[in-house]
Amino acid sequence: MVCPRIPLISSFLLMHFGPFRIGDLLRWILVTMVQFIVGKRFYVAAYRALRHGSTNMDVLVVIGTTASYVYSVCALLYGAFTGFHPPIYFETSAMIITFVLFGKYLEVLAKGKTSDAIKKLVELAPATAILLLKDKEGKYSGEKEIDASLVQPGDVLKVLPGSKVPADGIVIWGTSHVNESMVTGESVPISKEVSSLVIGGTMNLHGVLHIQATKVGSGTVLSQIISLVETAQMSKAPIQKFADYVASIFVPIVITLSFLTFLAWFLCGWLGAYPNSWSAESSNCFVFSLMFSISVVVIACPCALGLATPTAVMVATGVGASHGVLVKGGDALERAQNVKYVIFDKTGTLTQGKATVTATKIFSGMDLGDFLTLVASAEASSEHPLAKAILDYAFHFHFFGNLPSGKDSIKRRKEEILSQWLLEVVDFAALPGKGIQCWINGKKVLVGNRALITENGVNIPEEAERFLVDMELNAKTGILVAYDGDFIGLVGITDPLKREAAVVIQGLKKMGVHPVMVTGDNWRTARAVAKEVGIDDVRAEVMPAGKADVIHSLQKDGSVVAMVGDGINDSPALAAADVGMAIGAGTDIAIEAADYVLVRNNLEDVITAIDLSRKTFIRIRWNYFFAMAYNVIAIPVAAGALFPFTGVQMPPWLAGACMAFSSVSVVSSSLLLRRYRKPRLTTVLQITVE
Repeated sequence: MVCPRIPLISSFLLMHFGPFRIGDLLRWILVTMVQFIVGKRFYVAAYRALRHGSTNMDVLVVIGTTASYVYSVCALLYGAFTGFHPPIYFETSAMIITFVLFGKYLEVLAKGKTSDAIKKLVELAPATAILLLKDKEGKYSGEKEIDASLVQPGDVLKVLPGSKVPADGIVIWGTSHVNESMVTGESVPISKEVSSLVIGGTMNLHGVLHIQATKVGSGTVLSQIISLVETAQMSKAPIQKFADYVASIFVPIVITLSFLTFLAWFLCGWLGAYPNSWSAESSNCFVFSLMFSISVVVIACPCALGLATPTAVMVATGVGASHGVLVKGGDALERAQNVKYVIFDKTGTLTQGKATVTATKIFSGMDLGDFLTLVASAEASSEHPLAKAILDYAFHFHFFGNLPSGKDSIKRRKEEILSQWLLEVVDFAALPGKGIQCWINGKKVLVGNRALITENGVNIPEEAERFLVDMELNAKTGILVAYDGDFIGLVGITDPLKREAAVVIQGLKKMGVHPVMVTGDNWRTARAVAKEVGIDDVRAEVMPAGKADVIHSLQKDGSVVAMVGDGINDSPALAAADVGMAIGAGTDIAIEAADYVLVRNNLEDVITAIDLSRKTFIRIRWNYFFAMAYNVIAIPVAAGALFPFTGVQMPPWLAGACMAFSSVSVVSSSLLLRRYRKPRLTTVLQITVE
């Protein structure tokens, strides 16, 4: 475009080389290189698509550019041998390929930003670690800086203030605060002391720590999070099936429209339906019609439809990970937007999971110390949180003030005392939803709820019943104890509610979600807890397997049900729910039954998970609307629908530029999700149904 305006060069280009003008010959050579060398990728991709019986954007680019190129070659040859030189459009195919490739480049740059979350997670892993060395006597004799990838389980590592923890491990010496926000989303630094767990990649803020590595390489929390996010970003949301279907029929429809466009303009021109002045610039109605046809092929963009969902899912899963909300796939992300019911377990979900004994009452002549010894011995083999509370209470009752200082020393001493103090237990059996039974000193011991006691024929005294009812009305759980067929006493246990529980429940209601509490606890305690947090729908005395039945009953009318549990005891319910959310997973993020893993033990993340899903699919719907609207508007414009009124024909190269930038705009739209800010407890009540 510049060279022909320079007189000397212009004269040279108009000279002939055989039958060809040098300018035309140079354009042919240069465009051929662009068409078949630079544009080779389009031919290869189009061939592969057609070989597998499908079509894509590459097919449209190949058809449009090849049509323009072949016509220009024919026009050049025709002019060389006849002396009549029709207009040639070599620049059309070259510019189409250039703009499409430039658009692809911008698209790759934009899509690369959708993976920023993974890049940031990868960058958290420290490059080196300080290994503490031992001498022959097992004493620490020095230290050595090593590559972090060489750390092995059992290695003792030194973590300096301001440095990253090189591996998952346990603190064996020192105290400090560790910033875990980049891994768990927890904004407040966490206090670490002896026996505390630390996560590789987190930042030690103040004191020096000695940690013993427990997990390295792919087994670390950070590696598992990266793997989970990568898997989620590669997964397809069900809504993507719509885009895949549209894309599968899109290209054949566009090719048909292109052919009809050419046919309509050509026939109208041949029959004189429009003035010859319209096609004067193109020299004849054939070329005039061909340019419209090529523009239709090139401007159509199935890529925008294909990018609408996966780019948004990639950004959303990364954003979720940065907030401690791990999504296991696009399907889970899509289901969460339509959640109608959220089922909460009580213990450890609505409550803090820090059960403590607040009362004991004996209804026999047994001494309190002997009573606690008996109950603790029976519960020592149980993994239930209430059993641990009873064991700790009995232990401190017997040995308070007789323990050495230092947390590690206390733990070792406690284990030694327990092994000597507890009574021998035989035939221990845990009865889900009821309690435990075992034999001590040849006599049967029952520790559990009313159902366990009464079904074994043990009579509960009236005074004990009144005491039990009073505790239950105050949101306490009563544990009843029978020994050798007689009721001997009970233990009152309370588990404080999480501070954010009531506000989160109110926030869910504002979002149009109905909270439901399902627990194995008794009705009075369940109602008291539910009243305190604001839950109206309560299901109590439900066995673990019965939670799945409750979920199925709510799903009968097509409602989407989410279950929030600890991921261990609630695995059947998490699997039965449409959306399973394992809360408080901490370092155990590989929970197969859950669709969401909420790393922090904070109910606010339930709202974050649902809100993020809704915001993501609002963005996806907008992406689809834009992609569909673009094609609905652009194709008629390219076909010349406005030409009779404006007299302006869209050149094919401009059509190619529009197509390229339409894809970039969809990716850029998805990238706006990176600006997502999770609702805070101070503003969550302002959320409304979207």
